Amino acid sequence: MSQAEAEAGASKGRGAVSDVRLPPRGRDQPPQPASRRPTFLGTLFRNELLTTFRRWRTLALLAVLAAVPILVGIAVRIETSDGSSSGPGGGGGPAFISQITNNGLFLVFTALAATLPFFLPMSIGVIAGDAIAGEANAGTLRYLLVAPAGRTRLLLTKYATVMTFCLVATLVVALSALTVGAILFPLGDLTTISGTRITFAEGLGRALLIALVVAASLTGVAALGLFVSTLTNSGIAAMATTVGLLITVQILDQIPQLHALQPYFFSHYWLSFADLMREPVYWDDLVKNLGLQALYAAVFGSAAWARFMAKDITA
Repeated sequence: MSQAEAEAGASKGRGAVSDVRLPPRGRDQPPQPASRRPTFLGTLFRNELLTTFRRWRTLALLAVLAAVPILVGIAVRIETSDGSSSGPGGGGGPAFISQITNNGLFLVFTALAATLPFFLPMSIGVIAGDAIAGEANAGTLRYLLVAPAGRTRLLLTKYATVMTFCLVATLVVALSALTVGAILFPLGDLTTISGTRITFAEGLGRALLIALVVAASLTGVAALGLFVSTLTNSGIAAMATTVGLLITVQILDQIPQLHALQPYFFSHYWLSFADLMREPVYWDDLVKNLGLQALYAAVFGSAAWARFMAKDITA
């Protein structure tokens, strides 16, 4: 083969390659879905959720909360096995215990009223108190703050995780109570506190709304616990302090001489969710409760942010 023929063949080969046209990037190819490009904040939040709900402490707290409706339902069933009443007449109180034997759906309201003063806020206090202090005690807080995390983003993620636990814990109580109520007692149309009748479907809707209101009522506790968690590097100390504050505030809320201050305690309007079982619904105390929780969340959330931003992270 001559040199001219070899050069001609090489030129032909290069021409064949140049004839292949590739589609321009970003035009003909479909854009990558946003779900395939997870943000760092979403990844951090997902990891926090997995870490929190995989802990034995969290599972134990949820198990205790689920057991409360079971114990209440069994106790009411045993007490009324001879046909006697399960409680004082009228059923107008927030516990609704006298109505359980007539309709198992009232066990949901009773269980939420029984767990809200202590069990639910205590669980939230444990999770929130350990949010920052637990990481510092374990020596992992410094690694969580490596870029691009940042302190503000991490604090928001921690608070969102605690609020997710609030919702899950409340739903665990409600679902456990609904299951036990359906097994031990009849279900059907129910009578509201006002004496009107509503359908079972509407009762379920109100039960869900009550569960959401109860979860929202714990917003202030979550912010308070998160603030306490930024004050120490000991998770146990933060949890104990938060739970101690919860107990102290509720004791103060029962002292008549402090009636002028009691409307400002975060627990004062907790049981106002009972007004959702009136016809028509009384919204005054409900609005006061949600507004008070928002105020506590803003105040203690800001305090937690200010403290965490100035905190010297050594662990």
